[in-house]
Amino acid sequence: MFKIQTVLCPVDFTDASLKEVTYAREFATGMGASIYLLNVIDIPEEVLVNNLPLEEKFEKKEYDQLDEIIQKLCADGLKADGSIEFGDPAAVILEKAEELGVNLIIMGSHCKHGFSRLILGSVTEKVIRKARCPVLIIKSHETEFISE
Repeated sequence: MFKIQTVLCPVDFTDASLKEVTYAREFATGMGASIYLLNVIDIPEEVLVNNLPLEEKFEKKEYDQLDEIIQKLCADGLKADGSIEFGDPAAVILEKAEELGVNLIIMGSHCKHGFSRLILGSVTEKVIRKARCPVLIIKSHETEFISE
């Protein structure tokens, strides 16, 4: 039997990613798993090296939002934690999944198609291809199966 112990849920604090947190909460509740929220700030390393106040500014704003979500999950009786990381989103998500021994990644798909996806690439697609655990994709414009 497949046992989910840790769910990784990348968040960017948009309405779509908050929907993903709802799914993560339901899976964690049903399986007795913990949730790890991950916010990845994609700023080129050369910008950060030369501009520490910029990093601190981003980190503070994002940390406040992340902490609010974690507190709500804990208030619901779940074990939740999270972090803010800087770097390439797909690479950071995959590294964190390995580091934590994650059993399930729940993330969104912004449904980009055609040329824009080819040029920009897709964080979700990269994670799906390289993750060593199942990845549940929540489409932002699809019917919701979980209600608040």
